Amino acid sequence: MDKIAVLIPCYNESKTIKKVVEDFKRELPEAVIYVYDNNSTDYTAQIAKDAGAVVKCEKRQGKGNVVRSMFRQIDAKCYIMVDGDDTYPAEYARGMTDAVLNDNVDMVVGDRLSSTYFTENKRLFHNFGNKIVKFLVNIIYRGKITDIMTGYRAFSYCFVKTFPVLSKGFEIETEMTIHSLDKNLHLKNIIIEYRDRPDGSESKLNTYSDGFKVIKKIILLYKNYKPFSFFTSLSAILFLIGIVFVVPVLVDYFTTGLVPKMPSFIASIFFFLCAIQAFFGGLILDTIAKKDKQDFEIKYTEFMDKYKILSKTDKI
Repeated sequence: MDKIAVLIPCYNESKTIKKVVEDFKRELPEAVIYVYDNNSTDYTAQIAKDAGAVVKCEKRQGKGNVVRSMFRQIDAKCYIMVDGDDTYPAEYARGMTDAVLNDNVDMVVGDRLSSTYFTENKRLFHNFGNKIVKFLVNIIYRGKITDIMTGYRAFSYCFVKTFPVLSKGFEIETEMTIHSLDKNLHLKNIIIEYRDRPDGSESKLNTYSDGFKVIKKIILLYKNYKPFSFFTSLSAILFLIGIVFVVPVLVDYFTTGLVPKMPSFIASIFFFLCAIQAFFGGLILDTIAKKDKQDFEIKYTEFMDKYKILSKTDKI
């Protein structure tokens, strides 16, 4: 088991990967640097290997797929995940690892948005998207995370081994954050500086398609993690639609004693039934979600016990 593992997912980062590896070797000399190459068409893998990193390959395209393999294959007391584009300074890594190793923090979030992100990042819609995602996640999950989509994080062994990676792409950071908030894990924000990509280095994040995937992920996890709230809201909407259909029918009935708008009446009954079904479906799913949380606590405790044993023996 490594003491510290630096995990760097990469796709065509030949212009920056050498500097990133060397910076983290300097700041964390005891760490093992792992570069996971995700089908790069340039010399990223070879440059990283020459710089002293352990290079592994992930053939399934997408950052989420890379993170899944990293978390499954690497065992360490503390993990640092950072992008290979040299936008995150390595100088903050020591403070982040100390929070995990010494303060029992489950996940440390490198907060770009409270420092230089909005001045360094020249992509207007990226800035707007980060604000929207931050607002939605903190409102729904009552969190205080200051940067939801940052690629600079530190994790404990127990977090990595109990986190179910479902995302395939860039929505992975959002999934990590929501999982942590839902399971009430110990989180810490550390403000970091952010620098824009150097000339010749291009972002792989598509503002619109990947942004849509992130919003979709938030909604899907809201349904999975908070089903009562989700389906109660849906029930209320369906009920209001039913009211809209039934009010004219009732007005006509009390005025004339007739029901001339039979289709509207039938539609209102349909929406009322759907509203009732959504409400009780939310109740049932909420019970299942609470049972999943209980099972997670048991699982997490088992991994903590395993971690204590591995920490003493440094063996798997």
